[in-house]
Amino acid sequence: MKKNKILLTLLLLCLPFVAMAQRDTLNVVDWQFSRSNLTPESATKGDGQWKGVRLPHDFLVEQPWVAPAAGEKADNSDVAANVKSRLSARGFKEMGIGWYRHAFSPNPDWKGHRVMLEVGGIMLVGDVYLNGERIGGTEYGYIGFGIDISDKLRYGQENVIVVKADTRNPNNSRWYTGGGLYRDVKFIVTDKSLYFDRHPLYITTTNNDTVHVRATICNYTKAPVGCVVVNIIDANGHSLSKTVNTIKYQRRKKSNEYQLADIPLPNAHLWDLDSPYLYTMTVSLTDTAGRLYDRVSEQFGVRTIEYGPAFGFKLNGRKVLLKGLANHHTLGALGAAAYPRAIEKRIQLLKSFGFNHIRCSHNPYSEDLYRLADKYGMLVVDEAYDKWTTQYGGGREEWTKHWQYDIPEWVQRDRNHPSVVMWSLGNELQQEPNLPFGDWGVTPYRLLRTLLRRYDTTRPTTVAMHPRFRNWETDSLPCDLAMNTDIQAYNYRYMYFPGDGRRFPWMTFYQSEANLTMMGPNFFGMDLRKVIGLAYWGMIDYIGESRGWPVKGWDGGVFNTALRPKPKAWLVKAMFTDKPTVHIGVVDQKGEGTVWNGVEIKTDNMSDHWNRTAGKKYTLYTYTNADEVELFLNGRSLGRKRNATDADHRDQIRWDNIEYEPGTLEAVAYNNGRVVARHKIRTAGEPRKLTLTADKSSWKADGMDLMHVRVAMVDKQGTVCPQADNMLTFSVDGDAEIVAVDNGNIVSDEPFTGNRRSLYRGEALVILRAGTKGGKVVLKATDGHRSGSVRLDYSK
Repeated sequence: MKKNKILLTLLLLCLPFVAMAQRDTLNVVDWQFSRSNLTPESATKGDGQWKGVRLPHDFLVEQPWVAPAAGEKADNSDVAANVKSRLSARGFKEMGIGWYRHAFSPNPDWKGHRVMLEVGGIMLVGDVYLNGERIGGTEYGYIGFGIDISDKLRYGQENVIVVKADTRNPNNSRWYTGGGLYRDVKFIVTDKSLYFDRHPLYITTTNNDTVHVRATICNYTKAPVGCVVVNIIDANGHSLSKTVNTIKYQRRKKSNEYQLADIPLPNAHLWDLDSPYLYTMTVSLTDTAGRLYDRVSEQFGVRTIEYGPAFGFKLNGRKVLLKGLANHHTLGALGAAAYPRAIEKRIQLLKSFGFNHIRCSHNPYSEDLYRLADKYGMLVVDEAYDKWTTQYGGGREEWTKHWQYDIPEWVQRDRNHPSVVMWSLGNELQQEPNLPFGDWGVTPYRLLRTLLRRYDTTRPTTVAMHPRFRNWETDSLPCDLAMNTDIQAYNYRYMYFPGDGRRFPWMTFYQSEANLTMMGPNFFGMDLRKVIGLAYWGMIDYIGESRGWPVKGWDGGVFNTALRPKPKAWLVKAMFTDKPTVHIGVVDQKGEGTVWNGVEIKTDNMSDHWNRTAGKKYTLYTYTNADEVELFLNGRSLGRKRNATDADHRDQIRWDNIEYEPGTLEAVAYNNGRVVARHKIRTAGEPRKLTLTADKSSWKADGMDLMHVRVAMVDKQGTVCPQADNMLTFSVDGDAEIVAVDNGNIVSDEPFTGNRRSLYRGEALVILRAGTKGGKVVLKATDGHRSGSVRLDYSK
């Protein structure tokens, strides 16, 4: 009885806490940048030439294109033999060092507090210096880190943070990585004696009706117990549950994970693809007298996931097929700079075409990707690495020396996101005979998985298997890794699923990469009732991994770098959605086959305009999920064709020898004899004017928001003139800046920076970054003869 009275007293003391010192977070956005030949000491002094930049920043994307040298192989075809062009994989951008410098005077109120410098990532490897002293860094630029600088700050004088970002190893990565401080940098200030550690909360749910929370707490007080207040808030801001508990501190450990609460949440709103409902959990840390020391908040979703060979994947008890893409982390003309709005725009685009899944290839993305996937209902396979070797794991320090840090940092950061449904520890590993322990990756996988499960047990783990490498003794069996992973993830080899499943009925299959060439068979050729789903490789074009100069990167996607859909995007939409769809794609040029990663890549160059050569006959496709399509040229029927049912031809109806004549070409789709969808393309007349169209009606004056403005040359009817290639000049009046220009032409030698860009197929894209003052902003475009403008209003 006495013990219960003491506990009740402690709980009562915890309730009326007083708002005193708590967590403060400040983004460090403004920096000076230099490519001068510097040392940490000279950079700290400010020697060399510097310019002002605002994070996120990718210094490589600003560099000029570097053409292959005479006698140098111009493509990226033979990575293993290192006979490719030196920079073809890296987007033909010269590697190098970038220096960042931030001078500041610490707030006097910070004195006596814990001050953490949080860095989201430094590409490719990096070092951090404070007042000339190296205080930390990263050996794998996709992983963030924190540095306690509490005792190193000099109050009452200027302090200088210097960051060295190094991308010089051209063989380190197989793709364009970007370079620099491409994610957020923050100061986080807390009490020094009692606080939550980095990524402290671990929120899980069971049976969709109970929420569990653990937290890592650092206690440097002498108090044997403390109090936590856990508050769950719904999407409308209403508090649903406030739980007050005492915790007994581990006396011999300053930092430890504690079970805080098991909270009933009956009739919870479930997180799902079409209703991604999010709750917010706020956890306050106090002493028994009610003094508030620290407070953290995290969004979470209530949902269940399940995997099995009979059904693949279930979300909240319902079979769901993953319909996705695997892409690198870069964002077109912005390079690697991780702008939240640019990530959001891609997710919105993918959702509109029926995608519900992203595989993060082949590294952790910016945390904003997962936050936005939570918001929009996208399922994520979160991937840690490409290969488990020093070359692909940063290149400066042996991979075996830093994976033990990488895995906890990655998992603790991402584990509360309901969108994350699987962990992938690597990609195409079994081709590497020199992996640690010499057993084709089995032992490293077991080590990584064991460490991962220390921090999360709610999701399965896998690695993406290389398409050409099966068991090292016989190709009739899966590779050794596939016999050990929770999920059997094969790149491109969906045809192995039935045979491997018969031999090993416990296996559950996921096509972790699929190619554009065999888009239909890759999808319809699987038993969709049993598989988890698939991720098409490179659905959005990106710089890097060029198949030959002057092409600056991967051009095999269904969206170009300016996010303009290509005709085959509607094939994806026809396959991935039930919404009646039809779209015309005209073959401009037959694609030539290229062997890429053991898979033949062959893509026809297509467009969806009707400005062609008089008298010439064309092959075209109508992409549709309807029963049949009728084609009309200037109102005259060219016939009606039924949709095929076989995997090779389904949803793509081919039309040969269609002779061009000016006017309109229209595809009409029918279900059961009823018109359900139409697509019409029209011959454009003479260019008349420039139109500018913003991608949203308003934006925020927060210094981070972006506005994507599409510029088009149109005729008098408003039809885009596809032959227009005029050079445009852009200007901004108001509180905004141009951060990138693009037109989707990945062959172009024009830069992504500056205020000039030519039209490509009649269009261009301008990306503006918001200021902080607000007010009226007008973007203007001119080709010297015609001009256009658009007003961009900030929200109030």
